[in-house]
Amino acid sequence: MRQRVEWGRALPAPAKLNLFLHVVGRRPDGYHLLQTAFRFIDRCDLLRLHRRDDGRVVRLNDVAGVPEEEDLCVRAARLLQSHGAGGQGVTIELEKRLPMGGGLGGGSSDAATVLLALNRLWQLDLSRERLQEIGLALGADVPVFVFGRNAFAEGVGERLQAIDLAPASYVVIEPGCCVPTQQIFSAPDLTRNSNPLKIADFSSGWQGIAALRNDLQGVAQRQFPEVAKALDWLGARAGTRFVRMTGSGACVFAECESEIDARTIADAASGVWSAWVAKGLGEHPLYGV
Repeated sequence: MRQRVEWGRALPAPAKLNLFLHVVGRRPDGYHLLQTAFRFIDRCDLLRLHRRDDGRVVRLNDVAGVPEEEDLCVRAARLLQSHGAGGQGVTIELEKRLPMGGGLGGGSSDAATVLLALNRLWQLDLSRERLQEIGLALGADVPVFVFGRNAFAEGVGERLQAIDLAPASYVVIEPGCCVPTQQIFSAPDLTRNSNPLKIADFSSGWQGIAALRNDLQGVAQRQFPEVAKALDWLGARAGTRFVRMTGSGACVFAECESEIDARTIADAASGVWSAWVAKGLGEHPLYGV
């Protein structure tokens, strides 16, 4: 359900899953060229934005391991101010529900929600395309959350084409470690030459494409044994359903035949892993903003 944007109202910042992630090359500046499919799910961080008239951008609560000056929410608000906020400021209250370093896009999603909401609250009226450009300056995953649709992505993740995905339930496991994205992308043994896919091939039935995988997964498994153990555990219980790591890790997931099946696996994880069930979303809750 789409959300209204108001000062002080709880605003969702949904997680994403990468249904696949291929590294197909590398630019001269070192950035990796990717192909991936982003799927939004209904597990979310929550943000509340409070009006300020003194022009300051302030984070209300501490976030473990993230200084205020490095927080993507704060950086997003300050970047947006330069596009005509007219001295308006904001106090950002962030309720973290998504693990950091989990590959779920939590920080990027938080930043996108700030951009979308403040664009409305500050009455800037910037286009969604312009907000995506601003978001890209903050991180490669920010544009898709501003875009607001499940998407086939290319480039560094900024070239987006909307895709329709069937309703689905997922079980997600948090292995209990934080995987630094840069550490994975800089690994010498990372595959960087996967053959590019055509979106038409993906859209015609992605679950039947045997070659789909996450190129970052093998590196993360070798560097973080917890990720390997979680994948093995989930794979042993998910049957023929595909099991994959999302993003650069650490979280792993399985798409299940029903919500009941997903909850059965999540219940079995109790005492072993932190596990939860999520439903796929057709679009971002703020898509209509």
